Amino acid sequence: MLGQPDHPLARPFDVILAAAMIVAFLPLFIGITVAIWLNDRGPVLFVQRRVGRNGRCFPCLKFRSMRIDAQQVLAAILRDDPVLRAQWERDHKLPSDPRVTSIGRILRVTSLDELPQLFNVLRGEMSIVGPRPIVIAEIPRYGRYIHHYYAVRPGLTGLWQVSGRSSVTYRRRVAADIKYTRARTLVFDARILAATIPAVATGRGSC
Repeated sequence: MLGQPDHPLARPFDVILAAAMIVAFLPLFIGITVAIWLNDRGPVLFVQRRVGRNGRCFPCLKFRSMRIDAQQVLAAILRDDPVLRAQWERDHKLPSDPRVTSIGRILRVTSLDELPQLFNVLRGEMSIVGPRPIVIAEIPRYGRYIHHYYAVRPGLTGLWQVSGRSSVTYRRRVAADIKYTRARTLVFDARILAATIPAVATGRGSC
């Protein structure tokens, strides 16, 4: 069996919790919006095409944490720095990423950049708990295990995030996603949610 089927209460749990968090964090949403706009007067939200359940793509929402010219900066880095190019090809991330703004660095360490994904949860594109949503370019990294990722909705938090996030190798990230899809229950989700609080508070594995 690929993974446990959705619990009947899973979707109502997602909707109720996401709606409650949006209301509770509304002042924070407003404060972050103002801070990003004042920082470089660019768009507040970053919308990226991500892969969801059953391989369907959706517009994943985040508070923008990078410079407006981030794509050009990345292209220059990959062209001119073979060491960083190798790291990008291996982990799809850069250490001390020069594309990240000063406000963006704070948002990333605290994971506040991901708050807008609560609206993705409300729309049914994501769950509160699940694998982190990947981009199309990351699909080959899962190899023959990609069907495990496709079996569930990607999540706002998940087993990978509470296991070290960016300090964990991509192979271990894939292993965490497989473990989650095979063992997921409401109790397992609750344990991951409980572990998310200290992980976010300490910024463990953030980048």
